[in-house]
Amino acid sequence: MAFADNLKQLPPVTHLAELQLLDAAGNVVATIENKAGKAGSLAVYAALAAKHGSINVAAAQEGLQLFAEHTESARAHPGSHPNIDRLLDIIASGQALVVKLVA
Repeated sequence: MAFADNLKQLPPVTHLAELQLLDAAGNVVATIENKAGKAGSLAVYAALAAKHGSINVAAAQEGLQLFAEHTESARAHPGSHPNIDRLLDIIASGQALVVKLVA
């Protein structure tokens, strides 16, 4: 299924201003804002966190499936899709990130 179709299956995130990703020490390592070009990533990460409790290896693997055609593009062009690159890094390192939702 295409990314746009996958997004339609995810819970809405209109109530969120952003999502913060925290490392094991509680430091914010990334922020995904609810704005054009980022709202899809916000929806994916929020849904993964709700299902898995964090962005762990299992969540990252599912996230790559949700990002669909963008995952292949991210693998071919590292740096062009930082939110997908982050999922690939989590799979490689095994280091989970905690998600903090900001309304």
